[in-house]
Amino acid sequence: MSDVFKLSIVVPCYNEEDVLHETTKELTAIVKGLIDEKKISETSKIVFVDDGSKDKTWQLIDEFSKNHNVVTGVKLSRNFGHQGALLAGVTSASQDSDAVITIDADLQDDVNAIPKMVDEYLNGAEVVYGVRNNRDTDTAFKRSTAEMFYKFMGFLGVKLVPDSADYRLMSQRACQVLLSYRERNLFLRGIVPLVGFKSAKVYYARKERFAGESKYPLRKMIKFAIDGVTSFSIVPIKLIMGLGFFIVFFSFVLLIYSFIRKINGDVIPGWSSLMISIWALGGVQLISISVIGEYVGKIFSEVKQRPRFTIERDIYTEKTQEENKR
Repeated sequence: MSDVFKLSIVVPCYNEEDVLHETTKELTAIVKGLIDEKKISETSKIVFVDDGSKDKTWQLIDEFSKNHNVVTGVKLSRNFGHQGALLAGVTSASQDSDAVITIDADLQDDVNAIPKMVDEYLNGAEVVYGVRNNRDTDTAFKRSTAEMFYKFMGFLGVKLVPDSADYRLMSQRACQVLLSYRERNLFLRGIVPLVGFKSAKVYYARKERFAGESKYPLRKMIKFAIDGVTSFSIVPIKLIMGLGFFIVFFSFVLLIYSFIRKINGDVIPGWSSLMISIWALGGVQLISISVIGEYVGKIFSEVKQRPRFTIERDIYTEKTQEENKR
């Protein structure tokens, strides 16, 4: 493998005007440092993906792209969500890049891990995961729920890299395989391990958000977790079937028990037990229907085959074409 290769760093952005100056400064320093060390090509780029921001994010990206040769941008026509923005950036950058790194704009993921990822790539790894070495910056609630989520996904048979989000390096070949997965319900943390190829891990300490507000409040985190479960496993449906058989068996046992009590003349009318049973079974039925409905909804989204993202402007491609003409 050549020691000098073209690297693109994809950064999804949604209302990130407060942090974009610092993000550009830190990433630009990393890229230029790697260029000076002759590890990556001078044509390497930082690709900011504006995911339908409502603030000045795109204006800043456009400005930075004019002032910095390594900075480019992709503007989506509307908000497609974090996963869609990531995929749009990878789609654009992987066409002529030897490797692509994805990282969030909030600077919580340590940019100093990028050179280590590059070294692992040069050593032959085609997928390099950025993995948190601790969760000290998280609340106790978030730490415990994250641990439960990874354990539950493991129980369902979904292969995830614990404590690894969307901070990773992928070779061009790995990116092309990733893009061949056509599902609309994107959960890249689950899809990337399916790509295969030689992988490695780089550990780093996660920081506090530099500025602005988190784009993943509790509500979105719950939705993200549900998408992860229902996009990769049908075990919940099988569990519902098992629960149904258990309830039927338990009801049959209670029926026999009631007959025995009736024969012995030891029957006490129980309004409370009747109502509790009705409410309990009603709750189980509603939960079961909602789980099945989640799967049906995903089928509904998939069969429509709508675009996963729409690019309004692609500065990355514009700059690449200009460079090729020189």
